[in-house]
Amino acid sequence: MNNSKPMPNLILLHGWGCDSNTWQPILPTLEKIAQVAVLDLPGFGQAPVLNDFSLAALLENIAARIPDNSVVAGWSLGGMLGVQLANKYPKKVHALITLAANAKFVASDDYPNAMSPIVNDEFNESFTQDPKATLKLFSGLLVQGDINERQLLKSLRQQAPVEFSSQWIQMLELLAELDNRQVLAQLQQPCLHLLAEKDALVPVVVAAELEKINPAHKSVIIAQAAHVLHWSQPATVIENISSFLQVQIIEPSGLDKKKVAQSFGRAAPTYDTVAQLQRDVGKHLLQYIPVQLESGATVIDLGSGTGFFTRQLANRFDGAAIIGLDIAEGMLHFSQQQTHTHQIKWLCADAELLPLADHSVDLIFSSLAIQWCSNLLQLLRELARVLKPGGQLVVATLGPNTLHELKSAWQQADNYVHVNQFQPQDSLRFAAIAANLAIDHFAVEQRVIYFDRLTELTRELKALGAHNINAGKPEGLTGRSRIAAFKNAYEQSREARGLPATYEVFYLSVHKR
Repeated sequence: MNNSKPMPNLILLHGWGCDSNTWQPILPTLEKIAQVAVLDLPGFGQAPVLNDFSLAALLENIAARIPDNSVVAGWSLGGMLGVQLANKYPKKVHALITLAANAKFVASDDYPNAMSPIVNDEFNESFTQDPKATLKLFSGLLVQGDINERQLLKSLRQQAPVEFSSQWIQMLELLAELDNRQVLAQLQQPCLHLLAEKDALVPVVVAAELEKINPAHKSVIIAQAAHVLHWSQPATVIENISSFLQVQIIEPSGLDKKKVAQSFGRAAPTYDTVAQLQRDVGKHLLQYIPVQLESGATVIDLGSGTGFFTRQLANRFDGAAIIGLDIAEGMLHFSQQQTHTHQIKWLCADAELLPLADHSVDLIFSSLAIQWCSNLLQLLRELARVLKPGGQLVVATLGPNTLHELKSAWQQADNYVHVNQFQPQDSLRFAAIAANLAIDHFAVEQRVIYFDRLTELTRELKALGAHNINAGKPEGLTGRSRIAAFKNAYEQSREARGLPATYEVFYLSVHKR
């Protein structure tokens, strides 16, 4: 069974003075990890000119050629256009990558870290008077600073366009006018900015400027790279793009929600007897919630389980409306039997489809629950929907290093999925950003529990309702030989304190913008 994520749509936009051939050094590798489309900008390469040229017409032309929910990667001019495209066509651009792209190409009094207006005017005039000589000079600027500058320049010129159109000077004029600062500040999509350390056109200090404009964006400086960084340091560029793509495809996890609800419902009577880890994590998460809330505030314990922390929230916020929400009816029935206050209302619901009004909740507390949701991005957007502006969400969830000893032991026994799979921290961060939630705090903790015997661990997982409920798990009984191989493999990790079971815990505190 293939449990791999679908390949994302990756759209590549080239810079000025080039065409889609500029992506040759990294294109073959990118095509192995994404559905790649290389676009020629109007008037460049094979693309016809726009008779009615304007920024709006240019963006409309690009948007018409790309599918919805694409990841757009633009180099230099292409990166600056990508920012504008993401702002005007958010359904088209799921996430954005810029390469050697400034927030503003030409400097001004309030933005000095860009090209001098005088130099820009001289270059534009030079191109109008002598295009071929100017392009030769320009290609030298693209590679300036690279350790193999001469060889790189030779390679770059071999694939450079031999013809140019009137659209080229129009693009230069547009480039001089572009100011993306305000757009970048309000951009909601996840964004990665790759800057070149030796760039002769975009100062490397721009990396800090971009993160200052929008703290949710991530900037990476590629060491020893020239402006044409995908030629200068292709392996590093590919590595950064690949990592970014992996966390952008936040697809359904393969969990069966009905089985999740049934599993935890059956575990309700035994859950509290083996839930020490859950108690410790939840108590730590309580530190991140506000000390006080306004009178009449609404608080949700999302994934309330047996109601242990729901009752603590009720005691802490006397007078608040407390909702214990869980997808497992068995857990809610058990919670009601253990609770003797009318302050708490119990609600059986799917966290990804809440039966609550927009802007109706002040605080959402969720400890070790959201890892059982199908789609992380959809979940956080739904939670953001019900939060009031300024409302807070505090979450503890599990990371992919959880039970890695168990996973490794099973991998030595067979090829089935025996251990629940959880999202990496970058997926959680980017999903929060995409949901328009501002990150106040993020922490990672590795908690290790020790067991004398392996059966103690497996029984505890079953008592918690957290045994294997993934797609790809083995159906039916597992043979004795595979069980023996699994046990022998796990014994290899035994320490003086016993058999370790690691839980990777992410703590996230955000508020709605």
